[in-house]
Amino acid sequence: MANDRGSGDEIGDGGAAELLARHRRVLPSWQLLYYERPIELVRGEGTRVWDGAGREYLDFFGGIVTTISGHLMRRMVDALTEQIHRGINHTSTLYLIRPQVELAERLTSLAPIDGATKAFFVSSGTEAIETALLLATSWRRSNEIVALRNSYHGRSFGAVGITGNKSWAATSFTPLKVSHAIEPYCYRCPLKLSYPQCGIACAEDLRNVIETTTTGRPAAMIAEPIQGVGGFVTPPQEYFQIVKGILDEFGIPFVADEVQTGFGRTGEAFWGIESYGVRPDAIVCAKGLGNGLAIGAVVGREEMVESIEANSISTFGGNPLATTGALANLDFIRDRDLQQNAYKVGSFLMRGLKDLEERFEIVGEVRGKGLMVGIEIVADGASKRPDPAAAARVMEGARERGLLVGKGGLYGNVLRLSPPLIVTEDDAARAVETLDAAIAGAAGS
Repeated sequence: MANDRGSGDEIGDGGAAELLARHRRVLPSWQLLYYERPIELVRGEGTRVWDGAGREYLDFFGGIVTTISGHLMRRMVDALTEQIHRGINHTSTLYLIRPQVELAERLTSLAPIDGATKAFFVSSGTEAIETALLLATSWRRSNEIVALRNSYHGRSFGAVGITGNKSWAATSFTPLKVSHAIEPYCYRCPLKLSYPQCGIACAEDLRNVIETTTTGRPAAMIAEPIQGVGGFVTPPQEYFQIVKGILDEFGIPFVADEVQTGFGRTGEAFWGIESYGVRPDAIVCAKGLGNGLAIGAVVGREEMVESIEANSISTFGGNPLATTGALANLDFIRDRDLQQNAYKVGSFLMRGLKDLEERFEIVGEVRGKGLMVGIEIVADGASKRPDPAAAARVMEGARERGLLVGKGGLYGNVLRLSPPLIVTEDDAARAVETLDAAIAGAAGS
């Protein structure tokens, strides 16, 4: 990995400053940009990307947990090229679409859902969440939804309504009656308890939430197996089994938001929720499904999906290009056994980062599964006070040294690592080395 061409001041920024000025004139200020001097990524291959000035970076964020199979994946490029040359890039769902049917067959066969299942395709994770909410509320004839605090489910009206993180909740208005249960955030337990002596009290709280804040018949509970934007908060292993048991007592469906955890990223299983030994009633997915293409899907129990009584279509959902690319992507994940690689390299990465947790006072906790790892940056280990400014300094330091990572968490103080699943142990070692230097720099500033 090269970053020896010097700073942007020495070789120019590849037009990024001029592009930033244009961006600010025509795009909203709330459209978040990383870094003090934002960069434009113009080329990618494998786990590497290059900016407009020609600087090379090791990509450990993957377009927000999206380029799961790497940049410029040839199998996907070839499949998309062949489809483009057919001249049918779009037809809408009013016509039969062969790759859409094949992708639905693939996803329904892979989904850990009991009974007959069906799939519906859309163009993003947010739209998939909206579809899941529509299906659940129609099926159950209820507008009550149970979600988790510190959760993130998208930027649309309904998705914002169930999101439990104030930094991403643009409005308090919602068409739903939402109850937020305690999140399984052991490092910052809202109940001030310690795992495992706590008896997983956060999960047991769900029963009280249902009994006191709902009619007892919510449309569904929705949860991320690992909270993504919330800072890669990783629940105790028993958490979802307890939650599912309580939901079953009340007959409440469970929707797993797999937008960030799906397709082998956690290493332990193809779907994140499978890591916890739980079978949901529906799965929402996007991001890694298309390896960068705009596609999302809901896979659910047949009776849930078929509960819509009005006509409906999706103009762009399941289009020939997106579904062709997604099929090639899933083939690549399977044939290269990327889930196993996520487990192997993720374990290696976790060991290296845990060493930083021991060595640096500002590294409060390293957590995650597979290639979905969060590093919580704090003022000091004793107080656990969030330090978003230090996290920003680490991000800047990592970028200067040729490594791209993400950031999230309730307080904006968690570094998020989600490289493509093709990442090697050498890549992981380089990332740990780079973060070691960046954290040392941030801690000393």
